[in-house]
Amino acid sequence: MNSPQNTFAVKPLSKPIRCQVEVPGSKSITNRALLLAGMANGTSRLTNVLFSDDARKCMGCMESLGYDITISEPERTVVLTGGAPQSNSRINVGSAGTAARFITAMLAANPGVYEIQASEQMKARPMKPLLDALAGLGAQVTALEKEGHLPVRLQGGRLAGGRVWVEASRSSQFLSALLMTGPLYAQGLIIEPIGTEIAKSYIDITLTMMAQFGGSAEKCLQGENRGCYIVPPAPTPLPYQARPYQIEPDVSGACYFFALAAMTGSTVRVKDVKLSSMQGDIQFLDALQRLGCQVAETEEGVTVTGPEGGRYPGIDVDMNDYSDQTMTMAALAVFASSPTTIRNVGHIKYQETNRIAAVLAELRRMRIDCAETDDGLVIRPGTPRPTVVETYDDHRMAMAFSLIGLRAPGIQIANPGCTAKTFENYFDLLARIQDGAFDAL
Repeated sequence: MNSPQNTFAVKPLSKPIRCQVEVPGSKSITNRALLLAGMANGTSRLTNVLFSDDARKCMGCMESLGYDITISEPERTVVLTGGAPQSNSRINVGSAGTAARFITAMLAANPGVYEIQASEQMKARPMKPLLDALAGLGAQVTALEKEGHLPVRLQGGRLAGGRVWVEASRSSQFLSALLMTGPLYAQGLIIEPIGTEIAKSYIDITLTMMAQFGGSAEKCLQGENRGCYIVPPAPTPLPYQARPYQIEPDVSGACYFFALAAMTGSTVRVKDVKLSSMQGDIQFLDALQRLGCQVAETEEGVTVTGPEGGRYPGIDVDMNDYSDQTMTMAALAVFASSPTTIRNVGHIKYQETNRIAAVLAELRRMRIDCAETDDGLVIRPGTPRPTVVETYDDHRMAMAFSLIGLRAPGIQIANPGCTAKTFENYFDLLARIQDGAFDAL
């Protein structure tokens, strides 16, 4: 049971607002940049770095592995010198899925014995597809508790590489991990995805950032390797080149404020976000335009103006490439004028929590009619009853479902502190908005 001190009471907005907000740096880009800088020749300076539970865990792992890293949270910078990880090290990735997958793959391609610990939440999340792939490449993987899950003991080495198969339908992070670390193998890698690839926008981020750090990889479109990713070996032990690198603002975090505009007929600008962002969640703006929102880019950022009175239709939408916003769309669906169908997001059952089950449970707690489909959800609009929303220690459940309370009275969010995973001041910003203390446009 949640105590009053461990909930956030959301207050409905009395009228549409016009405001500007600033969101932190992208988690996806921050953690990829940390890994690439660690494998780069020289010293990289990363700016606009996200400081959150996940990012701090990734930085802490790099420190534990002996990397020369200087961290300044006030300046939001990290200076990291690339090199080989210190052998015979022990790290704890906490609940950081990106750190768990990316760093494990890097360690497998370096000599030494490594112990990788994790939080109870991360222990329950899938690792078997990546661990099986690494074992197939010659790494020795020993489960310390449950097979196919963290924690593990990993003995890596200078491995030959070659062809490797990886399950791609559960998490794009398995494929991204192999792509970024592929140049460490003597022959490089030919990565053959098994199953339907999901969240391809995250693979695009990986490929783009590899190129930005001087690496290369490409998807083969013909011949015997059609559908495979080809990662050539690096000519030197460190496959990337150090560089100054600015992290994009987190579009995933920005989407909650864009959705706020849609839901309440408000105008919200998120500072420094660009429509050209490499992050897949920028596609959420296309869905908002289908709801009647106006989207504009200026030098200051992207502005969304919601439909008058917050009146919009339900839509049928494939969210595979931006599935982190499934919960946000579910919150919007509550107030639509017709049912909403969200498709092709079955993989979100295997994330921080079973997100489909969590959405269904919390909407039903509000007496909203909803149902699971083969690969997603159908939600019928209704009037939410006051309730305390359980968040399952899932930052995205907390942020998305808080939006419902901006339009319906009596909504409280349990364990609001779970947003520290990616956006630790989210509820501070929301409190300012609902109290009228926002930065006006």
